[in-house]
Amino acid sequence: MYAIIVSGGKQYKVEENSVIKVELLQNEAGESVKFDVVMLNKDGNVIVGKDAKDAYAEAVVVKNGKGPKINIFKYKAKKNERKRQGHRQPYSEVKITKIVG
Repeated sequence: MYAIIVSGGKQYKVEENSVIKVELLQNEAGESVKFDVVMLNKDGNVIVGKDAKDAYAEAVVVKNGKGPKINIFKYKAKKNERKRQGHRQPYSEVKITKIVG
């Protein structure tokens, strides 16, 4: 059994006991979270739309962190204009404990 959940404007395919990285959540490590389910596959039976509105996935936040650093360098040729920036995208790592549907 697997489900497609929505978090942070993105969709993720999850199964029970799977660990995924999602956009940063406001929950601390150890807290539980519920995700909305868009599609559910129960032993080959696909449930979507209004039939899946009561379905949800329970998860526990494992940790919050930052991804790898990305270097951004902008410049304009022949103008002596340069701008260097770095960015580390924050994320939450969650473990799916149960899929209800």
